Amino acid sequence: MTTRDSGCTNVSVPICENKRNASGSVSVGFPITMMVTGVVGNSLALILVYISYRKKENRRKKSFLLFIGSLALTDLFGQLLTTPIVISVYLADLKWCTIDTSGNLCAYFGVCMTTFGLCALFLASAMAIERAMAITNPHWYSNHMKTSITKQTLAAIWCFGFLFALLPIAGIGEYTNQWPGTWCFIRTGKSEAHGNVFFAITFAVLGIFSLLVTLSCNVMTIRGLIIRCKTKTGASQSSKQWERLTTETVIQLLGIMCVLIICWSPLLVLLLRMIYNQVSSQECNSTYAKPGTSQSKVLNLDCDFFLTAIRLASLNQILDPWVYLLFREILLRKFCIMANAVSNCSVEDRKETQTALDALNKQNQDGSNICKSPSN
Repeated sequence: MTTRDSGCTNVSVPICENKRNASGSVSVGFPITMMVTGVVGNSLALILVYISYRKKENRRKKSFLLFIGSLALTDLFGQLLTTPIVISVYLADLKWCTIDTSGNLCAYFGVCMTTFGLCALFLASAMAIERAMAITNPHWYSNHMKTSITKQTLAAIWCFGFLFALLPIAGIGEYTNQWPGTWCFIRTGKSEAHGNVFFAITFAVLGIFSLLVTLSCNVMTIRGLIIRCKTKTGASQSSKQWERLTTETVIQLLGIMCVLIICWSPLLVLLLRMIYNQVSSQECNSTYAKPGTSQSKVLNLDCDFFLTAIRLASLNQILDPWVYLLFREILLRKFCIMANAVSNCSVEDRKETQTALDALNKQNQDGSNICKSPSN
């Protein structure tokens, strides 16, 4: 594939070529469908979180809502700022240079992909850490976890993700147009850009590290819930309440872990593999133009898999609001019941949580508990 340097620092864009020979596995309907479903899901989540947040008085519950709302907002902006560009390239017959003659748009696209990708992973990790602290060390959590700390954490995550994504603009690393020419991302092949390998590897390692932190913390949370549930074994209403809440929370956490692994692992692992082999998806265009050899077939398979991997990562932006909130309309209420019960158990040392659970049950029956989400 022939490329030219753009006026933007460390960004390469392709010279216009007809790429319809590679369009068999791509369709404009896919990005349109993903954008519509993503915008709808994340918007509903934001509305639900906003309404619930305004009713909250307990800072512990506000912290949980802030994390969920920030994740939905990040996913929403990630789609709104990138998908329209992808659709425009499809309408331009897969010729990126038709809509980006200077290369600045490619740099912008790469910054958005890197920023919102890292931020989403970091936010998932922060939520997992917050949940683990609330369940495994509720006394410390209730005394030290403040809304201001949550806001500072969110600001630090967004700032770090954005500043890291700006490194190629500052001359460290490089963004380049990726096969089939509809998007831009980190260059993984040979590059004259200073620190390109460092930048690409750092992105992949940070992503994998975030996944491991999220998985580890969720496992700790599940273990803590199961242990507490076993200590409440019995036929009382309190024991049944604990068992039901534990089951629902464990199922949700397992769902979150499965979604993260399926959506992000292929892209991050493939990035490391491409960096190690010093290959880039840019080579896919020339390979598709000259098929026939066994090496071409292997590279073509990698090209298709790379496109599938980035689509899976984008799919995570759609699934996030559902696995965290919308699939369980009563998720916020259940989390607050669990957090309150655990905190009461810790603060009152070895006293039973029957009184707290009875009060919460009464709130549920009245339909006006502070963690209730609207169903209309």
